[in-house]
Amino acid sequence: MADIIRVQHLSKHFGGLTAVDDLSFSVPEGQVYGFLGQNGAGKSTTIRMLLTLISPSSGSIEIFGMDIRKHRKAILRQVGAIIERPDLYKYLSALENLRIFAAMSGVKVPEKKLMDQLNRVGLAERAHSKVKTYSQGMKQRLGIAVALVHDPGLIILDEPTNGLDPQGIADIRKLILQLSGEEGKTLVVSSHLLSEMELIADSMLIIDKGRKLVEGRVKELFDPSEMVVELKTTNDTAAWEILSGSPLSGFLRERTTDSILLNMQRNQVPQVLKELVQYQVDVISLHSRHSLEDYFLSLTTGPQHVEAPAN
Repeated sequence: MADIIRVQHLSKHFGGLTAVDDLSFSVPEGQVYGFLGQNGAGKSTTIRMLLTLISPSSGSIEIFGMDIRKHRKAILRQVGAIIERPDLYKYLSALENLRIFAAMSGVKVPEKKLMDQLNRVGLAERAHSKVKTYSQGMKQRLGIAVALVHDPGLIILDEPTNGLDPQGIADIRKLILQLSGEEGKTLVVSSHLLSEMELIADSMLIIDKGRKLVEGRVKELFDPSEMVVELKTTNDTAAWEILSGSPLSGFLRERTTDSILLNMQRNQVPQVLKELVQYQVDVISLHSRHSLEDYFLSLTTGPQHVEAPAN
């Protein structure tokens, strides 16, 4: 599988601030590639460099096998993107917006194809409604239609679910999966929500303070054998002693002020309940999460860099 994007030792400095620090990663063709990090971790700065909106301080970027410094126009003709919220003409209809953006892209798009684009994002019935009447989720979907108007092979979406309600998030998620699974598009999707990336991404990159921390296939990163189980009981002291003296002692991780943490596989969780019930310790709650989630949460407690200023 060829790499659509290849980034090597990319850095960006703003005066004394290092927003992106020696970042390297590759995006395989046909995948949804999750770009994850706390707000201010360097995601938007990296995306702006991929789109040539700002220049790197050092490092290299290749897209479609071409150096972005030498082949900028050829590359951007094959890329569609939304940076933050889409910039739309709110007093025009969705169809009129698509006409304008198609013309700005220098692409002659038949009216039927424009309607097909709106149908693809679930807006065909509102094609002639002014954008100012749209919900934020509908605007996001229209923004994606704009990004697709010239049929790009690579789509870059920067926090596409920001500010959306649960239904809006679900709609964008479904659209991303359709674009990848049914149309073979390659998508880079940035987010600060690990749970959302787990649902849509094939591969994932986690950055913190501009540096790469974790990269890999989502199925491998979310290995079910690496679970953190948070246990709360009516008597955590007794529960800790019981588990310490049982065959489950090797799973104990730590005791916090109001819970007990264990590292174990999902199918071993019932053993914990059985052991505590046997000694009549009541369980208040038992919550499992991936160790990657635990790791990510531990990374997002400190201050981050400020992202690149918007142009």
